[in-house]
Amino acid sequence: MSIWAKLQELPEQGQHAVQMLYGDHFPIVVRGALAHWIEEKPWKELDIDNPQHEQYAKSLVASFVQEIHTKANNEENFLMKLQLIEAAKNFTHNYANNPFLLVNAVNKCLKNELKIIQLAENSFMRLDVKADPDQEIGEQLEMLRRRTQESEDERRKMQQEQEQFLIQYQESQKRQSYIQQLSTTNQQSTELLNKLKTEKDMVDAALRQIAQGLMNMRINWIKRMDGTAAALHALQQKVLDDELIRWKRAQQLSGNGAVFDNNLEKIQEWCEAVAEILWQNRQQLERVETLCTQVPLQSSPLEEISIYKQKITNLLSSLVTSTFIIEKQPPQVMKTNTRFTSTVRLLVGGKLNVHMTPPQVKVSIISEAQANNLLKNEKVLANESSGEILNSNGTMEYHSATKQLSVNFRNMQLRKIKRAEKKGTESVMDEKFSLLFQSQFTVGGGELVFQVWTLSLPVVVIVHGNQEPHAWATVTWDNAFAEPGRVPFVVPDKVSWIRVGEVLNMKFKAAVGRELTIDNLRFLAGKAFRNNQIQEYDNLYLSWGQFSKEPLSDRNFTFWEWFYAILKVTKDHLRSLWNDGSIIGFIGRKQAEEMLLQRPKGTFLLRYSDSELGGITIAWHGETQERSEVFMLQPWTGRDFVIRALPDRIYDLKNLLYLFPDIPKDQAFGKHYTPFSENQPQPNGYVKPMLVIQIPG
Repeated sequence: MSIWAKLQELPEQGQHAVQMLYGDHFPIVVRGALAHWIEEKPWKELDIDNPQHEQYAKSLVASFVQEIHTKANNEENFLMKLQLIEAAKNFTHNYANNPFLLVNAVNKCLKNELKIIQLAENSFMRLDVKADPDQEIGEQLEMLRRRTQESEDERRKMQQEQEQFLIQYQESQKRQSYIQQLSTTNQQSTELLNKLKTEKDMVDAALRQIAQGLMNMRINWIKRMDGTAAALHALQQKVLDDELIRWKRAQQLSGNGAVFDNNLEKIQEWCEAVAEILWQNRQQLERVETLCTQVPLQSSPLEEISIYKQKITNLLSSLVTSTFIIEKQPPQVMKTNTRFTSTVRLLVGGKLNVHMTPPQVKVSIISEAQANNLLKNEKVLANESSGEILNSNGTMEYHSATKQLSVNFRNMQLRKIKRAEKKGTESVMDEKFSLLFQSQFTVGGGELVFQVWTLSLPVVVIVHGNQEPHAWATVTWDNAFAEPGRVPFVVPDKVSWIRVGEVLNMKFKAAVGRELTIDNLRFLAGKAFRNNQIQEYDNLYLSWGQFSKEPLSDRNFTFWEWFYAILKVTKDHLRSLWNDGSIIGFIGRKQAEEMLLQRPKGTFLLRYSDSELGGITIAWHGETQERSEVFMLQPWTGRDFVIRALPDRIYDLKNLLYLFPDIPKDQAFGKHYTPFSENQPQPNGYVKPMLVIQIPG
């Protein structure tokens, strides 16, 4: 069965999803009318980068148009006939010189059709096919290129008409001079004079007609520019405020472990296309302004031209300043006197030929208050800084292979930091800074000068390794809960647990591999709220203080310090055991005892310690002379696992028989044991001893 036939059998919701795939670029009426022809062509096999395929793509477009015409000629339905004829005309105009645009459009539609069919066949409750931003933006760019070209064609016609006007005007002036000359001589001929006056009147009439035509052309050209400027503004807003902001937010979330779908190359492609169209329209406005100045007429559009030129220049300025971005962020927990890197890129630098005079980029570190003032004033104050950075100046370079204008700072180092006065319970790990990247360059041979700057994600500066956990708490909270367009660097003081749980799960999964279970998150919620009796946590709000400032009950460390230490020891030493499911981990002492007492003696489980930071303990069902009992081994930490790995320690303890619920321990941990080898003397002549774990008694 053909794809089109399957689509017609979809429920109403699915058919609506199919309808949303099509538009003016590829009308659904054409898809239906030529369904069999479309599906049998090798669209997927055509490669835009293969020159040999270009000729075939052109012939395919020509055949497509011919098929539409044939279908239209045989169509009895008048409305359908008109729609097909209009589609054929648009295809020729839009795709004849760029056949791969049509190839890509057909490929995307067919691919999404198959996706919709697959979703329907898998009995998904909801068919959610979102508009493809690549396709949507591509269509708008193509429309704007067409409008810009049409405006240029009209401008040239206007210029030709104006040149014709000037020729006629010169002719009129000659005749006027000749008439005046004849009128002042005694040898004037009335008949000749009248003839010349008649001819001049005819020329003047033609001049008035040309002038009127010129005025109409100027008015219509300005009207067209109004539509173009509005469309450019809307498209630029979509690219910058939707796509680029989404990329920046995804970049920030990746700091918490989120998967980063880095589509910066596509965003650069869009930005460059918008920049090119803006520049072309700006040049057109200047040329039309020159034409209007050369031949002033009534109802001069010079004022409107000046307004649109300013609008286009403002759009260009906004595009340039917004696309000066940090491609690779500096470390968000930054230790003084430690080397770090960062990369800055100007997305439209190549298209605007900024690299012809390579811009210098300067880096400084500023405080939260300074960042606030910067955004309020939108101006960088000279020498304003909160620290000293080594190797903080660089030159942007153009890489022709990737078409990128960027500078990679490879050896920066923060030497000094100037801190603000602390209030209340604030510590240096609560204080946020930001790296300020700034540059200046010209466009259009010095015609436009741009001063650009951008701020890095918030940075917490530390001087000792023991400050790292709290610093990461500040960064994690900021990355997760910062709102777009916020005042630097304001974050909410309270957040719903469901959002906090998502962040903890994200970080744990990124660091270790296997995500947290619902039971794990429920245990963490009880720990964070200091209450294990609450059943529903999702809608409760956890404060920043509970997360990272206030010690846990009967402990001298916070919830975050406890969680961070577990994350670190699991990542460094227990990753494979966690991913195997061998570690229950997030379980309370009482619950562990209840579970083990229901299992045979020798059954054990691994749980994270409540009292020891980064500790993991073994709870096992043993017995004394009087009764069965659950024992808890003193927790081990990363320092212990450097000496002897956890699986080897479990191997040493002969009273541990089954990993909860009933897995023989050698089956669970055998593949993780360190292979035994004969203890031969080392090159230095010594025999290396091996430590074995024992439980006294």
